[in-house]
Amino acid sequence: MSLLPIYTVTGVTVVSAASAMAWFNGKKKTPEQREALRRQRIGTQGRITDGTVLDVCEYDYGTGQSVQMVLYAYQVAGVQYECAQEVTHLRPLLELDGHYVGSATGVRYDPHHPGNSIVVAESWCGLRVAPHSSTALQ
Repeated sequence: MSLLPIYTVTGVTVVSAASAMAWFNGKKKTPEQREALRRQRIGTQGRITDGTVLDVCEYDYGTGQSVQMVLYAYQVAGVQYECAQEVTHLRPLLELDGHYVGSATGVRYDPHHPGNSIVVAESWCGLRVAPHSSTALQ
């Protein structure tokens, strides 16, 4: 009995596995790309419920880059959720200020994981007209 067929099959398997791992590792997405895909998925497939904007704030981490956040609360199936969404990359689409604090908002959430939610995406905006504003975000 020859060991050549066993070595050949083992070698092909190892080379195939290494090639597959290299291909998958080369296709990794950046955190920004993953977040954009998450917003897109929830924005198109998520369920909508009512929520309240708790705060609109901007954080500066001392690196010269500021991050804008929307903090909001909503309730699904009797469970209260308080979440934050970074909207820094959506600034060209929004003009957020303190007037939104306390106002109603639409919240899209993943029905399988209700804590996974958004209030704004590239193709959808749950923020309603601010109490002191005369323009809508649509």
